[in-house]
Amino acid sequence: MSIDRLREMIRESQNIVFFGGAGVSTESKIPDFRSETGLYTTSKNTQYPPEYMLSYSCFLKDTEDFYEFYKKKMIYQEAKPNAAHIVLADLEKAGKLRAVITQNIDGLHQMAGSVNVLELHGSIHRNYCTKCNKFFPLKYILDSPSIPECDQCGGIVKPDVVLYEEGLNMYTLDRAVEYIERADMLIVGGTSLRVYPAAGLIEYYRGNKLVLINKSETPYDSRAALSFNESIGELLKKAT
Repeated sequence: MSIDRLREMIRESQNIVFFGGAGVSTESKIPDFRSETGLYTTSKNTQYPPEYMLSYSCFLKDTEDFYEFYKKKMIYQEAKPNAAHIVLADLEKAGKLRAVITQNIDGLHQMAGSVNVLELHGSIHRNYCTKCNKFFPLKYILDSPSIPECDQCGGIVKPDVVLYEEGLNMYTLDRAVEYIERADMLIVGGTSLRVYPAAGLIEYYRGNKLVLINKSETPYDSRAALSFNESIGELLKKAT
């Protein structure tokens, strides 16, 4: 059975890297972007498309609208780590998993206990003044009645997340490449592997233990040692 082979591969491996997308967080009731219940579908009736509302242009030109949308659609304070987050944290504690590379901005991996987390798209929990670079926690954003302003210099505070029109942090991206190149096992979960440049990270894996876990097919399924179209949390629980 495939699950038995997955269990065996995890047991044999000592340098596992996990690369995850929105599908990891949907099991914590955080919507993804492109599914039937995703952000793009449920936000069609807003004045502007979600791609604009989450763009750097919107942050600059329509800052108040940006924050209204951002607080309503991107922050889920009640979300808790699910089985996938917990299993990955346990694998790191056991010395098997070296890094979690995530496209998510919710901080649930850290909440579950993971330490070495590379956040390709940043985090809602970090926010900084665009003038003096002072950092602020998420609570500061949520407590601001409208546009959050720095309590030190009065500058606008921006979430430390990658918006449309912004590039990924190259230091984080380079570290992700290094971990994937050195991995003896790469588990990819909750991502369609269709959005670049993040999807291209899989090309750097040189081993023969590529495992893909996603509710739908991906362009890389034929290259994987194992491919699963099911719940990532339940699968990882059964395999460890």
